[in-house]
Amino acid sequence: MTHKISFGTDGWRGIIADDFTFDNVRLVTRAVAAYINGQGLAERGLVVGHDNRFLAEEFTAAVAEELNSQGIPVFLCRGATPTPVTAYAIKLTNAAGAVMLTASHNPPVYNGFKFIPEYAGPALPHITKQIEENIARLQAGEPCDVYGLEPAQGRNGRLPQPELKEGARCTGYSPFDGYVRHISGIVDLAAIKRAGLKVVIDPMYGAGIGYLEHILGNAGVQVEVFHNYRDPFFGGSLPEPTGKSLEELKGRVKAGGANLGLALDGDADRFGIIDANGEYITPNQFLPLLYYHLLTARGWRGPVARTVATTHLLDRMAAKYGQPVYETPVGFKYIGQNLLEKGCILGGEESGGLSVKGHIPEKDGILAGLLAAEMVAHHGKSLTEILEQIYREFGRLFSERLDLHTTPEQKAQILEQLKGWAPPELAGQQVTGKITLDGTKLVLADGAWILIRPSGTEPLFRVYVEANSLEQKAQLQREVKQMLQL
Repeated sequence: MTHKISFGTDGWRGIIADDFTFDNVRLVTRAVAAYINGQGLAERGLVVGHDNRFLAEEFTAAVAEELNSQGIPVFLCRGATPTPVTAYAIKLTNAAGAVMLTASHNPPVYNGFKFIPEYAGPALPHITKQIEENIARLQAGEPCDVYGLEPAQGRNGRLPQPELKEGARCTGYSPFDGYVRHISGIVDLAAIKRAGLKVVIDPMYGAGIGYLEHILGNAGVQVEVFHNYRDPFFGGSLPEPTGKSLEELKGRVKAGGANLGLALDGDADRFGIIDANGEYITPNQFLPLLYYHLLTARGWRGPVARTVATTHLLDRMAAKYGQPVYETPVGFKYIGQNLLEKGCILGGEESGGLSVKGHIPEKDGILAGLLAAEMVAHHGKSLTEILEQIYREFGRLFSERLDLHTTPEQKAQILEQLKGWAPPELAGQQVTGKITLDGTKLVLADGAWILIRPSGTEPLFRVYVEANSLEQKAQLQREVKQMLQL
């Protein structure tokens, strides 16, 4: 059976031994090689990294072998390497891009293939479209002479084994020191050192093991670490740092009297933060915290980029300081584009990704954790205390996402209904705007909003609500469920 290989919001992902096979990994690698050769960038080589998942080293070796067979040198990261570190290695090596094998926070049965272009951020749609077209040509057995590739034909459907071309090479490479130097220049480690913090770290068995503890430990922080060894099953759970998955971290923070708990997902591009009181700080809380810190403590001035599903508390801050807000579709690739092109000092998304001015346009959970420590150190307060200060100045917003399942038939009906959906009011408030950038978003007169986004693969709708009170949030959720019969 031939599986359709397509790139979603953050690369191609599949179930190991079902569609994420050695043949398919080689196929996608050859499609990437075709893109690199077509751009005339082959001699600069590609960085190749992987996380801690099952067969990671073996899949990575197949990628390196295929790239070499197409005359592309490889900088092969030694050991499990976080996605943001693999991305930054592009800058360290002046490579043409990177391939990162990771399924990020997905269940253990998954792995994934992410292509990161030379600008060291997620590939934009026009790039992944070219790669997908190359994949289709190879799967169809069509000539790919323009790319220097042979069709994907082989015995029993297997790709032919590559032969290394003369001059091609594969160099073992460690970006650890270069990344640490760079990130240490972005974060105020001197302030962290003066504060005498205590921090508990949970890398969730993932590729981020060793980074936060090294940097913070060298800054004099008292560090406690757990789940800091490789487990391809991630302790029987998902390597996703959410409020529900970080109960042990919450307990250790409170029991040890720590200032912070910091967690990373499977490839360390997403963050999870526990405050000193043991409470989970959501990304929709942390992003305004960080923007406030950059504006007030650091004195930075500049726009902020957020996805359509991310808190408008950022908008209130930007308005006070006379800065624009760039709203993007869901997917950090769009945030990264604004960081590169619009001079944004912060870009982030409600799912737990962020980056800042001076860093690469790739989400980085390590950076987020270090900036959390900087905030606590600089202000001499817990994150909750800083949040209360922000709420007093800008007002409080309550955010929640609901995942609502339907049947395929209902999904089609609701999608048709949403095209003309324009209620004059919701929850007693006038609807003042409709945004269809990614899904359907209605903005109310008092600043509350609701967003409905269909899943691209399941009979499922994601309903995001942000309101001025818990009561308004519940009322908006009820009315939308009733109106759309979700």
